[in-house]
Amino acid sequence: MHPHPDADGRLPHLLDLSRLPAARIDALLRRAQAFAEGAQAPDALAGVAVCTLFFEPSTRTRLSFQLAAQRLGAHILNFDASTSSATKGETDLDTFRTIQAMGVRGFVVRHKGDGAVAALAEAANPGVAVLNAGDGRSHHPTQGLLDMLTLRQAKGDDFSKLKVVIVGDVKHSRVARSDLHALRALGCGEIRVCGPAALLPDDGTLAGCVVTHDFDAALDGVDAAMMLRLQRERMAEGLVASLDDYHRDYGLTAARLRRAAPDAIVMHPGPMNRGVEIADDVADGPQSRVLAQVANGVAVRMAALEALLA
Repeated sequence: MHPHPDADGRLPHLLDLSRLPAARIDALLRRAQAFAEGAQAPDALAGVAVCTLFFEPSTRTRLSFQLAAQRLGAHILNFDASTSSATKGETDLDTFRTIQAMGVRGFVVRHKGDGAVAALAEAANPGVAVLNAGDGRSHHPTQGLLDMLTLRQAKGDDFSKLKVVIVGDVKHSRVARSDLHALRALGCGEIRVCGPAALLPDDGTLAGCVVTHDFDAALDGVDAAMMLRLQRERMAEGLVASLDDYHRDYGLTAARLRRAAPDAIVMHPGPMNRGVEIADDVADGPQSRVLAQVANGVAVRMAALEALLA
C-alpha cells in the first residue's frame, strides 16, 4: 500500500488515511488551512502533468482536483474511462501504463472496485504519485481530510472533547470509512454511529464507536452531525423500506437538530438527497457547513497534490 514515506520523508501515494500518522494528517490540514486562507503556490507544480483518471463518474471531486492542480500550475489531463478506450477492451492497468508512458507524474484515480487504486499504485514508476479519489466502499482520503478541516475550522484543533455522530449508510460508504480513520487519528473524544442495522457494517469498521439505531438518542449533545447520502439502490436491495420511512427514522430535521449542542455543525459530502437524509431547512440553515466542505475540498486537494508532487 506504500504507506511509508520515502527516505526524504515524502509520501509516495495517498491511498487511504488508515496508515497515515496523526502528525502527517495534521501537517496536511495545516497546509490546507493556509490555502483556504488565500495562500498561493502558483508554480509549485509548474511543468508537472496531472491526469484525472476516472473509471467511475464524478462531478465535484473531479472538478475540485482539477481546480487544485490548476492553482498549483500543473498541466491537467482529463481521462474519462467510461467513454474511452476502456470500452474497447483495454485493461485499467494498460490505460494507466499508457498515460504514465507519456510522462504524466500525478494520477488522481476514482474506481468502483475496492483496492483498484492501490493496485494501480503498485504499477507506478518511481516519482509517479497516485491519489485515491474514491475506490469502491473502501477509501476516499481527501474527503476525510476536507471533513476534518471543516470540523477544525468550526471547533478548533483539539478533538478530544468532541462528540461526533456519523449517520446513515455506513456499510457502503467510503466517505464514512475515511472519516472514521481520521477522527480516530486526531483523537476525537466520542464517535457515534447511527443507522438502520442493515446499513451498518458488521466487521471491525466501527471498533471503538458508540453504535445505535436510535437517531434521537445519537444526536444528544453532539458537536457535529455527519450525514451520509442514501443511495436509491438500497431500496431496490430491500435494505430500506421506503424513502419516507428512512426520513422519519434517520432524516435530520430542524426539530431533531435541537437535540444536538446549540453550536453543533451539520455536514454532508454531497450530493444531498433533500427530504431523505436531510431536510431543506437544515441543509440551507445556519448550522450547515456543506458549502464550506466544498470550498475546503479545493484547499485539501491542493495540499495533497503539493505534498506528493512538488
